[in-house]
Amino acid sequence: MPIQLLSARPRAGLVTLPWHQPLEEWPAELDVSLPRGIHRHVVRFVRVDGAVVVVKETTEYYARREYVLLRNLQRLDLPAVDPVAVVTGRTARDGSELPAAIITEHLPRSLPYRSLFEHPLSENTLDAVVDAMVVLLVRLHIDGFFWGDCSLSNTLFRRSADEFAAYLVDAETGALHDTLSDGQRGEDLDLVRTNVFGELLDLQAAGLLASTIEPLELVDRVVERYDELWRALTGEEEFSTAEMWRIEQRIEQLNNLGFDVGELDIVTDFDGDSVRIQPRIVEPDHHARRLQGLTGLDLEEAQARRLLNDLDAYAGAHELQNEDPMVVAHRWLTEVWQRLAAMIPPADRDVVEPAQFFHDVLVHRWHLSQAAGHEVDIFASAEDYLRTQLPHQVATLRAATGTAARS
Repeated sequence: MPIQLLSARPRAGLVTLPWHQPLEEWPAELDVSLPRGIHRHVVRFVRVDGAVVVVKETTEYYARREYVLLRNLQRLDLPAVDPVAVVTGRTARDGSELPAAIITEHLPRSLPYRSLFEHPLSENTLDAVVDAMVVLLVRLHIDGFFWGDCSLSNTLFRRSADEFAAYLVDAETGALHDTLSDGQRGEDLDLVRTNVFGELLDLQAAGLLASTIEPLELVDRVVERYDELWRALTGEEEFSTAEMWRIEQRIEQLNNLGFDVGELDIVTDFDGDSVRIQPRIVEPDHHARRLQGLTGLDLEEAQARRLLNDLDAYAGAHELQNEDPMVVAHRWLTEVWQRLAAMIPPADRDVVEPAQFFHDVLVHRWHLSQAAGHEVDIFASAEDYLRTQLPHQVATLRAATGTAARS
C-alpha cells in the first residue's frame, strides 16, 4: 500500500525516506547530530533537500491534529515550530502497519532545556529562561491556544541577544479557541507547575542542576511571572481626567515586556475615565517602521517607540481613537512634534538631536507629573527642561564630542 503524504509545500526528498521501516531502525547515516531533548515518541533528525527536519512517530489522529494546529499557530504568527507534512499509510516489508508520522522544520540555533542546564546558569540567565517560557505561554493564551501539555520538554529555547525566545514544539494535546476561560488557563498553569517541577527533579537527580537552583522556587517563579504579565496585558485600569499621564506609563510597561499597544479604549463615565489596553506582539523594528509610515520620521527603534507612545496617548487624550491614523499622526506632528523641535535653542541645534530632545522632555514630563500628582502640560515640561536640564546636557555633549559652542 503506498504511503499518503499531506503537505502544503511538498518536498521531493520526503518521498525517498525509508517509510517502510520503523523510525528507530532508520539507517544511522540519515541522522543529523543536533542537541535533542527527551521524547515520549520516537523522533529522528534528518536532512531533506538541504534542510533539517524532525520526524516524529505517532497515531494518525494525533499526527493530523497536530499538523492542523501548527498550521493555525503559524497563521497567527505565534512562536511554534513550522509543520512540513503528515505521512500515513505506512507499512513494513512484511505488511504490518507502522505508525503515522508528523514532520516539522528544525528550529535553527535552538536548544532543548537539558542542553541549557548542562552547565551552571547565572541568575540572570535563569531569569531569562523563565521569562521566555512565561512570554510563550502568555502569547499562546492571549490568542486562545490551550496547550494541554506545558513543559520544558515541549519547549525549545533560542538565544536572542542577552535574552531567550521560547517556542512550542509539541501541540498534539492542544486546542485553539476564540478565547480561554480562567479555568483553562489555570489548567495549563497546573500542568506547568507539575511538569516543570518533575523535569527539574530529573535534572537534579542526574547532577545537571546547579546546587543553587531550588526546583520548587523556580516553579513558583514561573507561575508568579505569568500572573504578573497576564495582569499587565489584560487588566483594566481607571484614571481620573487629571491622571491621563498614567496611560503613557502603562504603555511603556507593556513595551518593556515586549508588547505593543494595539488600541486604547477610553470609556468615560460620571466618575472618570476607564482605560482598557489591548496588546499585540511587536516584531523587530516594528516601532521604527510604524512611525515612519505615519509621520515620515526615520528614527532608531527605541526613539520611535517613545514617540509612538506619546502619539497613542495623544490620540487617547483627544478622543481620536476612531479617527484615521494618518490624520491623527499629522495633527500630532504639527501640534506636538514640530512645536517641541522648534523650542531647541538655535545655538544648540548642532548637538541636540530633535528625537532625543523629545524623548528627554517626555521623561522629564513624566517625573514632573508624578511629583505633581497630575498631568503636566508637555510644553510647560519642555520649558522647565530647557531651563533646568538642557544646559548641562549640552555641556556634556560638547565635551564628549569636542564641539565648541556657537558664538
